[in-house]
Amino acid sequence: MAKRDYYDILGIQKGASPSEIKKAYRKMAVKYHPDKNPDDKIAEEKFKEAAEAYEILSDPDKKARFDQYGHQAFEGGGRGSGHMNMDDIFSQFGDIFGGGGGGFGGFGGAQRQRVMKGSNLRIRVKLTLEEIANGVEKKVKVKRKTQAKGVTYKTCSTCNGQGQVTRITNTILGRMQTASPCNACGGTGQSIDKRPSNSDAQGFVTEEETVSIKIPAGVVDGMQLKVTGKGNAAPGNGISGDLLVAITEETHPTLQREGDNLHYDLYVSVPDAILGNSIEIDTVTGKVRLKIEAGVQSGKILRLRGKGIPNINGYSRGDLLVHINVWTPKTLSKEQKTFFEKMKSDEHFSPKPESSDKSFFEKVKDMFS
Repeated sequence: MAKRDYYDILGIQKGASPSEIKKAYRKMAVKYHPDKNPDDKIAEEKFKEAAEAYEILSDPDKKARFDQYGHQAFEGGGRGSGHMNMDDIFSQFGDIFGGGGGGFGGFGGAQRQRVMKGSNLRIRVKLTLEEIANGVEKKVKVKRKTQAKGVTYKTCSTCNGQGQVTRITNTILGRMQTASPCNACGGTGQSIDKRPSNSDAQGFVTEEETVSIKIPAGVVDGMQLKVTGKGNAAPGNGISGDLLVAITEETHPTLQREGDNLHYDLYVSVPDAILGNSIEIDTVTGKVRLKIEAGVQSGKILRLRGKGIPNINGYSRGDLLVHINVWTPKTLSKEQKTFFEKMKSDEHFSPKPESSDKSFFEKVKDMFS
C-alpha cells in the first residue's frame, strides 16, 4: 500500500508555515491521542501517521527533501523516515501537547517512561553514474556502539523506574505539580547495575558490523538516506540510533549529468560527417549503436529517449543527448592539402545553412524546453 502524502495527512497545503504545520499536527494528535481512544488500533495508527508527517515537515532539511523527492528521499535499507513507536513519539514531541509527560490537555493520561535513543552515525557512499542509473545494494563496514554481553540494569532509585520526577510547589493559586525527566537516569527509569570489564561506563562496546544499504535508482549528489536502527545503541531498553548515508556522485569519464538527462560529446571525422556512418557508444544501460546521417552538421544534438537517469520518484526516465562535433584535423599530408585546395572553389563545400539548421542559441533553448 502506497504511503500517503504528509501534507494530506495533516490536512495542510504544501506552502504551510511552521506554525501552521505545528497547529495541524496538534489538532490531529488531540483527535487520535491514545488516552482519548483507548484500545482503538485505527486511532493509534493515525496518531503514529500524524507524528511521522510532523517529524518530516517540522524539520526544514527533511521537508525540503520530501518536497523534491517524495517518500523515496528517506528510503535506503531501513524502514524509511517513520515507523515510530508510541514512546518514541512522546519522547520527541511530548512538549507539543503542553506538558512534559504523555498525558496532555484534559485527558490526564498516565506519565510515560521516556525511551532513550542512541546517537546517529554518518557515512558517505560514492556511486558511479551506472549505479545511480540502475540502483545498487552497497555493503559497508560500520563501527557502532552496542550493549556488551552480560551488562545488567536496575530500577533507578531516584525516580523508582518512572523516568520522571514529580515536584509540588506552593503558589498563590494553590499547589502546583510539575514533572520532568529524571536527571539520574536520563529519563530511562534504569541505571547500570553490572557491566563487563571490557565495556565503557555505559556498558557499551564498539563493534564493526557490515550493513547492507539498498540505494534506489535516481539518487542525486548530496542526498541523505537513512538506515533505521544501525546507529549507536542506547542504554537499558532504549532504541538504537540511525545510520545516515550521504550520497556522493563520482565523475563519469564521458557522460555529464543534468538532472535526469545525460550529455555525451561525440566527435566524428570529416569523412564520417560527409558520408555518414554507424558508431557504437556507451550509455549507463549498455552500448547502443548510433546512426550518423550523411552531411551531419557539427553542433547537431541527437536525443536518445529513455537512456538517461530514472526519476527518483519513478515517474519517468531522462534522455541521453548526444552532441555531434565534427573533428577537423590539424595536420594534413601534401596530397590531402592539394585535395582540399581544389575543394575551396567547389560549391558543394560552400556553407548553405537550411532553415532546419538551428542556431546555437535555439539548440540551447531546445535543451531546456
